[in-house]
Amino acid sequence: MIDFSILPLYLTAVVALLLIPGPSMLLIASSSLNYGRKVGFFTTLGITTSGIAFTLLAAMGVSVMIAMSPMALKALHLLGGLYLLKMGWGCLRTSSVVAPEIDQTNKMARSLYRKAVFTNLLNPKALLFFVMFLPQFVSPNIEASSGEQMLVLGLLLNALGLLFNLLLVVTVGTLGKSLLTNERFHIYQHKIMGAVFVLLGVWLLVSKVPAAVV
Repeated sequence: MIDFSILPLYLTAVVALLLIPGPSMLLIASSSLNYGRKVGFFTTLGITTSGIAFTLLAAMGVSVMIAMSPMALKALHLLGGLYLLKMGWGCLRTSSVVAPEIDQTNKMARSLYRKAVFTNLLNPKALLFFVMFLPQFVSPNIEASSGEQMLVLGLLLNALGLLFNLLLVVTVGTLGKSLLTNERFHIYQHKIMGAVFVLLGVWLLVSKVPAAVV
């Protein structure tokens, strides 16, 4: 399904990309630190879900068509930024002075999963990443079509990203365990998450969407 001669180069590029801090890493680390490993795990699943969706879009060529429409990208850029600011404002208005119980943790896990999915789906840079990155490793030397190769490459990228993010969740969630039992920390935990979402929203709104080159 893919040209195995390019696999070492591809894996090297993927590892390098995973090590670069970005919005997804910030969201996963913050949710793990503020609410524990379970919530961080579901946030990771949300990021992976959107990544698989982008992989399918790239394989079908839909993302290429979207990337070629400046108006569609600008609209997605604006909606994504405003959505993140809305989430941030909602968190900043929420106060919590007690440690969350199991039911509350489950509710927070589901909420962060949905937010992670929509945050990534509304980020046009994530879409453009799949459009521009995966085709570079499509080989004309094998029988598989470009769509099939992009599908396999994208799924491999998502699998490696999932493993990396789970390691991040375990590390940050374990280090932050003492904070989760601190009452003073619980007073500010929603405000911390709100600040993260506002930061991501501003980041998205002030950054320019690069022109797609396919």
